[in-house]
Amino acid sequence: MAAPAADVEKKMDPQFEEVSSVSEMSTTQEGVTAAYEAKSTLINEYIENEIGFGRYQFQLFFLTGLGWAADNIWLQGVAIILPQIKSELHPSRVEFATMSLFIGLIVGASVWGILADLIGRRLSFNITLFIAAVFGIAAGGANNFTTVCALIACLGFGVGGNLPVDGAIFLEILPKNQQWWLTLLSVWWALGQLFASLVAWPLISNFSCADASNCLKADNKGWRYTLYVVGGVTAVMWILRYIVFDMQESCKYLVAKGRDEEAIEVLQHIARVNGKTMTLTLETLQGAAKERTGEPGVNTKMSTYQVVRNAFSSFDLSHVTPLFSTRRLAINTSITIMLWGLIGLAYPLFNGFITLYLSTQVKDQESSTNRTYRDYSIISVLGVPGSIIACLVVDYTRKNQGSKFAMGGRKLTMALSTALTGIFLFLFTTSKTENAVLGFSLASGLTQNAMYGVLYAYTPEVFPAPHRGTGDALCSAFNRICGVLAPVIKIVTTNPDGTAVGGTANGPIFVSATLFMVASILMLLLPIETAGKAAL
Repeated sequence: MAAPAADVEKKMDPQFEEVSSVSEMSTTQEGVTAAYEAKSTLINEYIENEIGFGRYQFQLFFLTGLGWAADNIWLQGVAIILPQIKSELHPSRVEFATMSLFIGLIVGASVWGILADLIGRRLSFNITLFIAAVFGIAAGGANNFTTVCALIACLGFGVGGNLPVDGAIFLEILPKNQQWWLTLLSVWWALGQLFASLVAWPLISNFSCADASNCLKADNKGWRYTLYVVGGVTAVMWILRYIVFDMQESCKYLVAKGRDEEAIEVLQHIARVNGKTMTLTLETLQGAAKERTGEPGVNTKMSTYQVVRNAFSSFDLSHVTPLFSTRRLAINTSITIMLWGLIGLAYPLFNGFITLYLSTQVKDQESSTNRTYRDYSIISVLGVPGSIIACLVVDYTRKNQGSKFAMGGRKLTMALSTALTGIFLFLFTTSKTENAVLGFSLASGLTQNAMYGVLYAYTPEVFPAPHRGTGDALCSAFNRICGVLAPVIKIVTTNPDGTAVGGTANGPIFVSATLFMVASILMLLLPIETAGKAAL
């Protein structure tokens, strides 16, 4: 049974206790109004004590996971097909295909993430995969490199909205003691890479040109078949999300917009799906705000048209400035965004061209397409336990958060896995044998997915729901903006044939490893630890 409204303030998490009155709509140190904080805290109690984790959350875990998988499927899918595109279409720099993808991802992450805070989470959730599927399939039929790049940019615009939105959707309906599921969501990212590699391996191995100097379209359909399959699977994902599943708007988004009655209806629907009964009423919810501020707050009910009209008629920085409203929050937001930027450059510098590295790293050995994609598939398999390890560590730190060691929890786990990733990439550059190349690639694949697992959980946890979509969008957009530099660095440091420019062909990997090491240090400087705390 949930606590009554009168007990809300007594039961608040210590992280959210300090309140400073700025105006009638007082703002807490977490960048939200006191009225919203009181309502959100009460909702968290009812979610934990009455609704629990049940069928609705499990279905949402599966469907938001598909969105995360799609993001990495397309990121890896483009990386996988670069050698075949290069052989058939003869672009001056094949890296421009990766650059096009990241340009689309930048725009997609910004647009869909911000829209999530303006007009709700459902629109982004329901349409992003459809856009990715349509343009992904179309890219498979392109006859020149310019068209390929344009269509890849468009699919990036669609799929780019998944990471900043899907994690927020899932987090906002999780009980506090089940927030480790958000870390486990990253296993879908690893499964996306594995799926892309298992699709591409047989198709590219069996339907690619034997002679790169005389490569005709009819002899090189493997990369096109790969895009058709991945695009078709993405379309099935969209059908499951939009048609099969009855997606509810985020109750915390609704409360933040003053739509309390609709928030209660959403919670009641979720409780029914879970086979539970929820006793929270509109009067109790508004009573929590009244006890905190003296005012119950407004309650409105709007149509979709009204929501969209109001959002764009009053568009401003109201969802950005609260993320920097206090010194502590400003430092944490700035470091978090910077981390996403550093990793956004470091990750694709290696993974965005991994098939090129695997096929050229070992000297004096004839490159084999089958060997390259076999090794890539093995590396992808080991990414899955990386995410699971991250989940287990995060859950352990949550249960043991009473410890006096401030370095525990999300921050230490992220920093350690990120530093190990950098170390393994440095070792990769020393590899002289196929086994060494594969071994260090496997190790870095494990630690990278562990790092991403915790980072994906920490980021939405540290932003409050009224501004969570915008915060996630800023991080994701900066991640993609820096990612655009990956092909630029690759172009500057290597010739079109993959040989080094004035030095070593491992230049991009050295840069990647260094960035991971710098990011690991910054992670230790984050002032906010989210382990064991319910997300606002």
